[in-house]
Amino acid sequence: MTNKPRPGLAIAALSLGTSLNPLNSSMIAVALVVLREDFALDVATVTWVITSFYLASAAGQPLMGRLADRFGPRRLFTVGMALVAVTCALAPFAPNFALVCVARALMAVGTATAYPSAVVMVTELSRLAKLPATRPLGRIQMANTSAAAVGPVVGGLLVSLLGWQALFAVNVPLALLALIVVHRAAPADAGRETGKLSALIRDSDIPGILAFVGSLMLAMMALLNVMPGYRWWLLGAATVIAALFAWRELRFRPPFLDLRLLGRNRPLLLVYLVFVVFSGVYYFAFFGLPQLLQEAGDYDAGLVGLLMFPLAAMSVLVTPVTVRLIERFGVRSVLIAGALILLLSSGGLGALTLSLWPPLVFVLTALMGVPYGVVSTASNQGLYVSARPEERGVAAGIFQTCRYLGAITATVLIGVLYGPGVNQSNWGLMVLVMLGLGTVVLGLAVAWKRKGV
Repeated sequence: MTNKPRPGLAIAALSLGTSLNPLNSSMIAVALVVLREDFALDVATVTWVITSFYLASAAGQPLMGRLADRFGPRRLFTVGMALVAVTCALAPFAPNFALVCVARALMAVGTATAYPSAVVMVTELSRLAKLPATRPLGRIQMANTSAAAVGPVVGGLLVSLLGWQALFAVNVPLALLALIVVHRAAPADAGRETGKLSALIRDSDIPGILAFVGSLMLAMMALLNVMPGYRWWLLGAATVIAALFAWRELRFRPPFLDLRLLGRNRPLLLVYLVFVVFSGVYYFAFFGLPQLLQEAGDYDAGLVGLLMFPLAAMSVLVTPVTVRLIERFGVRSVLIAGALILLLSSGGLGALTLSLWPPLVFVLTALMGVPYGVVSTASNQGLYVSARPEERGVAAGIFQTCRYLGAITATVLIGVLYGPGVNQSNWGLMVLVMLGLGTVVLGLAVAWKRKGV
């Protein structure tokens, strides 16, 4: 006996599941100082708790998109949520920092199933709900936006009251709820192949995945100067492996990262570039600002979380408005407007080099929440209209990888710029980098164009 699909409930549960990845990527921002103290780490080392999550997510998203297209989005979603629940139930008992990073990587793989699965299901769910696809996509994006933005608030409260272990434990009931509801309310995976495990392993392009992760890891080790005296050797090895990765992906079928998809679809490529660079700007603020407030301002994690709350509130308020503006004015116009606001808000953060007065921080984080909601939502809609229906799962996976590439770049540069000290002077250098990247986002937004949108 099969359950009758309930599209509204299914969209809500998919939104919950997709929110777990951005939620966990942002909650950790206010736990970095606590983790440094608990495990006696320096600034560069503690960033691996972030980069392990993003490396696994970056590698997992394109693969999960292809698996959603091949084996069915509902099946993949439930497996991913089960992995999250089990991992997060065990992670609080990790005895050392290395295992904390491993747990974060496994959590990233599980949560990476959610967004591609949701995008693949949107067409059928919107048909059943008799809604344009922009509406369920907007709801899913609003969940992602609000989860990433509210993460420091939730994380700050959990860390200050219960410790960093609570950041894992909170995921267990959320993942189980999303799993159960999607299994009961989403349409069955009709017409999808089941396949064999041996075929899945053969087609998964494991060498490509390893080359992708390896090149990123070596580049980060070089930039963070993990092995003094070998920086240029590490950077050279990263470049060679990246070249071999590109060579293989252009020849392997089906590739882990479909580079040909990017080459033949210019609007989609520009959406990806916008999101990579935008994510770099955003995560400079997202991970750099909490550390500045905690160390230079001597604020505790709970207060830092509250000071980041306006970002969450503005992101949530802006997202549904952005969806309506896109329906009226099109993706490109809204994307350009979001890029302009991004430049304005990034420049405003330069005021924190002069003062860390809490009301000033409150206003500036609220301002930063506006472009986060606008650019994220417009990019998400741009992805949907640029990708062909049969490629949306893979396209959505690559889209999320773009977020992680931007975030990885930001965390590495934060480690470099904060290496001499977490202070307002070095924060000023970050703001200059953010303004430069924001200008690139604006140029790419102007260049993006899709007929009819």
